[in-house]
Amino acid sequence: MSYFIDVQGTLIDDVDKKPIEGAIAFIERLGAQKIPYVVVTNNTKIPSREFHKFLNDLGFCIPFDHYLDPFMALENSLHVKQIRSFGAEEFLSVMEKLGYTQNTQNPEAIVIASKKDFSADEYASMIELALSGAKVIGMHATSIYAKDKRRYPGVGAILEMLRYATSKGYHVVGKPSPLFYETALKLLQAQGASVHFKDVTMISDDAIGDLLGAKALGMNTVLVLSGKCQSEAEVLHVKHDLDAIISHIGAYEG
Repeated sequence: MSYFIDVQGTLIDDVDKKPIEGAIAFIERLGAQKIPYVVVTNNTKIPSREFHKFLNDLGFCIPFDHYLDPFMALENSLHVKQIRSFGAEEFLSVMEKLGYTQNTQNPEAIVIASKKDFSADEYASMIELALSGAKVIGMHATSIYAKDKRRYPGVGAILEMLRYATSKGYHVVGKPSPLFYETALKLLQAQGASVHFKDVTMISDDAIGDLLGAKALGMNTVLVLSGKCQSEAEVLHVKHDLDAIISHIGAYEG
């Protein structure tokens, strides 16, 4: 078996950003037993190398070629440079460093990342730009954004709102995009694993934003209740798509 492993709410706590019980030991076990895995995160606030270093500074031992985030997949999904970014200031800063030019009036695409306090005016701008012909790009499609012990609409929820409001489709860069998962699968194969999606178990705290997409590709799915999803009652409508529900990654016995 091989693994795709989420970060926020699965390996590290959403509140204090510290390792969740058993998370470091789980990664250590995979490394010691040479079990192929890729840490797949929807990080959109810190440059890839910096966030990878942050995880290892917490005590994880994750090789960089076992790590994937949306910034690393962006060039394969976003083929324009004139954009309007919506998200936290940290996200806007990283996009500027990556060479994307902010065009607030006539962008070729709008690019949306997580933010807890989007304003009504920002939603109005998203709608108006989409209606004007700008492509709609989500850095990921999380269902819920957990921040400061509260839960806000995730990027996936915002993308669906825009589709309903404008009848325009959208493209997703990170999870649960099939292209993102295919990129992660190639990283598994580069570790010497002869694997297909049916051989992969995806572990995450986001049943809708991560696991439904993984299940559609044939993966095994494990939901942890240590992050944005906190009880089985919250996922009864999709429980049949989940192969296991556990309290936290330290309780996983696969």
